[in-house]
Amino acid sequence: MVERSGRSAPLLELVIPGMKSLLWEQMLSPANLGRALRRVEANRGAPGADGMTTAELRPWLREHWQQVREALDAGTYRPLPVRRVVIPKPGGGERLLGVPTVLDRLVQQAIAQILTPIFDPHFAGASFGFRPGKSAHQAVRAARRCIDDGLGWVVDVDLDRFFDRVNFDMLMARVARKVTDRKLLKLIRAYLEAGVMVEGVKQATVEGTPQGSPLSPILSNIMLDDLDRELWKRGHRFVRYADDIRVFVRSKRAAHRVLDSVTGVVEQRLKLKVNRDKSSVRHAREVTLLGFGFYFTRSGVKIRTDPRAVTRLKDRIRVLTSRRWSVSMPCRIGKLNAFITGWMAYFHLADTPKVFKELDKWLHRRMRQIRWKEWKRYTARYRNLRRLGIPEQTARQWAATSKGYWRIAGSVVLQRALPNTHWDDLGLLGLQRSWHRLRSTA
Repeated sequence: MVERSGRSAPLLELVIPGMKSLLWEQMLSPANLGRALRRVEANRGAPGADGMTTAELRPWLREHWQQVREALDAGTYRPLPVRRVVIPKPGGGERLLGVPTVLDRLVQQAIAQILTPIFDPHFAGASFGFRPGKSAHQAVRAARRCIDDGLGWVVDVDLDRFFDRVNFDMLMARVARKVTDRKLLKLIRAYLEAGVMVEGVKQATVEGTPQGSPLSPILSNIMLDDLDRELWKRGHRFVRYADDIRVFVRSKRAAHRVLDSVTGVVEQRLKLKVNRDKSSVRHAREVTLLGFGFYFTRSGVKIRTDPRAVTRLKDRIRVLTSRRWSVSMPCRIGKLNAFITGWMAYFHLADTPKVFKELDKWLHRRMRQIRWKEWKRYTARYRNLRRLGIPEQTARQWAATSKGYWRIAGSVVLQRALPNTHWDDLGLLGLQRSWHRLRSTA
């Protein structure tokens, strides 16, 4: 363990001349460490088991990096256990994340940056997760092409708790195929065996790679590369995004055969476990991938938004448009715009402008509820309705109504008083307009 005291040279001044050809020295080079440090700071994230934040890391390194470097070179550096965090999955269940200390995130990021150019160029083209120049959108488009080519049956292979079940020896053997630097291999192994801190108690780990650590993505791709190669060798069309795997075939019978054979490869060769309850064979119109689904038209296969993603969108908007949340309208619109911008940046891939149009109608009705509550009493409601162009008699009638908020928000009168242009003028982003704008610039 490195004692976090004493004084040393600044991080970016540490160079050992003449040894840059070694992977170890490349990993600890000023350029690589500087890039890793900037990445860790940009990602921010919660503190690990020692409580240090990303904002505190750079000043701490100026004081203590020499000690860390000496411990790394001597092979005596011991990573701290990751802090266990449990988060709910969107579809139910829990996901176990491991939060390393910021110092360990720095070293892991430096290792990942060295491993990536060694392994990534040799990964299968159908692997899209956590790779430079690859994206979830590319994976979904590749799946659509498979379906459009007549491969209408899909094998969905669910790896049971993949990140928690990876066998250390098998993973390290695969890393050692291309990495011969013993010091680097020993350090990677040390991170795998660092353990987990649960409620202040360290628990040993005998398998798994912590989901949430900078090393986890490249290690998971290294581990599953054998499966990719086997699928490719057998002539299968497939898409893999991390541990999310879809294989595309022409018939239901062939799909069941593929599911059985893939299960054998995963469990016998990789010593992982396939969740048979969640793995399935389904027609392409029933399959989802990374928040998207597919539908068939005369012009070919199109991409749609997974209804579960729309449900989660509505759940979030309900929170941001709650009548019980007492904030100003500009503040509320700012929060909504930030959420809509991020959501549409991802889901504009869907070929469903009508869905976004209906969501806009629903959102505007939610906003009209808020306005009606803000006006509160008869006098304010009457005055505002008149100001917005509603005839006097109608304004009096509706200002005195006892109907519920949702019903009033959907009325012709309030739609006329607070039309779409009203919200446009206030700066509220529309999902359909965002879709058109993003698609035109894609």
